[in-house]
Amino acid sequence: METTAEGPLVVGIGGTARPGSTTDRALRIALEAARASGARTMCFGGRFIAGLPSYEPQSPIRTPDTRRLLQALRSADGVLVASPGYHGGVSGVVKNALDFLEDLRDDDRPYLDGRAVGCIVTAFGWQACTTTLVSLRTIVHALRGWPTPLGATLNTATGIFDAGGSCTDPKAALQLDLVARQVVQFALAGISRPAPTEPAEV
Repeated sequence: METTAEGPLVVGIGGTARPGSTTDRALRIALEAARASGARTMCFGGRFIAGLPSYEPQSPIRTPDTRRLLQALRSADGVLVASPGYHGGVSGVVKNALDFLEDLRDDDRPYLDGRAVGCIVTAFGWQACTTTLVSLRTIVHALRGWPTPLGATLNTATGIFDAGGSCTDPKAALQLDLVARQVVQFALAGISRPAPTEPAEV
């Protein structure tokens, strides 16, 4: 999913292999909010990332889908990552997709350096929401990204989406909107640009 309007590029990654999962819905709602804030967007949802091969550090082989994901992230001005909370942590398919960012280690902007990253977690209970958000933020820090001040945590135990995929919980909808807008605001402020090089001492 990509818009043709000008503006910062926000790339969304996340979801589950199950079509129409709550995590996929949350990610797509956040991307809609990013577009409403003036961003272009691309979405790599659950079905896409579930189809990626397992990351193998020693293997140079990259599938066309893997290269497509990496190229999008190279071009991204901001990122939204959405994961379900599985046993207190980030799901395997989301972590696997993020592991491929190791391929960007030698880029001018390595990993997610200098880019705002909005973290979104859906889980069947608040405890899993909290622990998974901490885990996701830690991963973003390791990838040199800037987690947005707000991380969205959506407790799906009571059902927060209707049959059409719309969010029926005002607080959850507000969180998704705020996280997306913070990513766009950081991108528009130029946070994604490389820092100036310090002059060499003589």
